[in-house]
Amino acid sequence: MKRRALSMLAGLALLLGGGAAQAQASNNIKFGLCYDLSKAYTFVTPQIVQAAKDYATLLNAKGGIEGHPIEIVVQDHGNEPQRGIECYEKLKREGVMMFDMLSTPVSRAVLPRIMADGNILLQSFVGRGDAVDGDVFKWIFPIGPTYWGQVANDIAYIKTLHKGNLKGVKIGFIYPDYAFGQEPIPVLKTLAAKEGFELGLFPNPMPGRDQAAVWTQIRRFDPDHMISWNLSAMHVVAAKEMKRNGISMDKLIVVNWLNEVDINNIGPAEAKGLKRGTNVVGGKEHPLMQQIAKEVYGAGKGAGDVKHMDDIYYNTGLAMYSVMFEGVKQAIRKDKWPLTPTKIKAGLESLRGFDANGFIAPVTVTAKDHGGGGKTRIDMWDGTKWVPQSDWVAAYTDEVDKVVKEQSAEFAKTGK
Repeated sequence: MKRRALSMLAGLALLLGGGAAQAQASNNIKFGLCYDLSKAYTFVTPQIVQAAKDYATLLNAKGGIEGHPIEIVVQDHGNEPQRGIECYEKLKREGVMMFDMLSTPVSRAVLPRIMADGNILLQSFVGRGDAVDGDVFKWIFPIGPTYWGQVANDIAYIKTLHKGNLKGVKIGFIYPDYAFGQEPIPVLKTLAAKEGFELGLFPNPMPGRDQAAVWTQIRRFDPDHMISWNLSAMHVVAAKEMKRNGISMDKLIVVNWLNEVDINNIGPAEAKGLKRGTNVVGGKEHPLMQQIAKEVYGAGKGAGDVKHMDDIYYNTGLAMYSVMFEGVKQAIRKDKWPLTPTKIKAGLESLRGFDANGFIAPVTVTAKDHGGGGKTRIDMWDGTKWVPQSDWVAAYTDEVDKVVKEQSAEFAKTGK
C-alpha cells in the first residue's frame, strides 16, 4: 500500500512537473526558420540563423521580449517546396505562429497554407513581390525592399547614367531559370515599355555553373548594362565569363545576394567596378553589432563562428529579426499576452519609420502596405571596399504598384 502511494505521488509529481514544463514552454515566443541548410542557399542561411540566434541570446539575457523568452526553431528544407510544407506543418503543431522560409520557391509553395491557417510568414528580401498588398496577402510580410523594388531601383540608377533618357539603351538580365530568377521579370517588362530601353532576357539553367553559352548570347546582344540575378558561385562564374567575352565589369549590377566571399573568389582587383543593389548596411560599426560582439561572443555564447560577423549576410539576419522582434514587442504592448497571429499582425502593421536598428532605410508598415516602402541603394566595389553610388531610393513606385495590384488580383482570383 505504501509502495502504491509513493508510486502515485511520483506519478503526480511527474504530471505536475510536465505541466510546469509545458507552461514554461508556452511562455516562449517561437520563431520558425524553415531554411535551406544543405543545398542551394547554404552560402547565406548559416549567417542569418546565427544572427537571429545571437540577437535572441542578447535579448533573452535582458528578459526577452516584454518578459518572454525568444526561441529560434530551425529546420532544413533543402530548398524543396514539399519539404518546406512539411517543415511548416511540423512546426505549426509545435505551436509556432511565425515562419520564415528564406527561399522564393518554398515561400510560394507554403504561402497558401499559411494564408488559410492565418499564421505569419516573414518574406523579407525573398518571395513574391505582390505580397506587399496587405489587402490580399493579409498574413504575409515582405518587410523591406522586394525583388521588384530592387530591380526598379537598378533601372532608376541606370537612367541617371544616361541623363534621364533610356530610349535605345540595351539592358540585359541574366537569371537562373526558376522562381527566384524569374521574379523581377514582370517589373522589368513594364519599365522597358515605359522607358523605351531594349530588354534582353537571358535565362540560365540551374545550377548555373556553366554559363558559357548564355554569355555568348549576351556578347552578341552587346548590352550597355547587365543586371545579374545570380547566387553565390554563380556570381564568380558570371564574372569570369564576362571577362572572357570582353564585357566590362563596370556594366554589371548584381542582386543583393553577393557578399565578401564572392568578391574574394572573383578577386578583389578583378571585381573592381562591379555594382550591387544593396538592401542592408554592411560593416561591424553598428551599436547592435558591437553589443553582440561584447555581450554574446565575449561571454562565449555565440551561435557560430565570430568571423561571420564580417559578412553582410549576418547584418541581413539582424535586420530581418530586428523587424520581427519589434513587431512582436509592439503586439504584446498593444494587445497583451498571450500572443496570437492576429495580435502579431497588428504589431507588425504598427511599425512606423522603423530602421531595424539602423540596418535598413526606415519602413512604415500598414494594413494595406506590408512592405513598408523598402528602399535600396547602389554600391560599387572599388577594389578594396563598397562605396555608395546613390542615396536610398524607392523608384517607379506607381509602376511597381500597378504590377503588384495586377498580380495580387490574379492571386485573389486563382490562388496562384
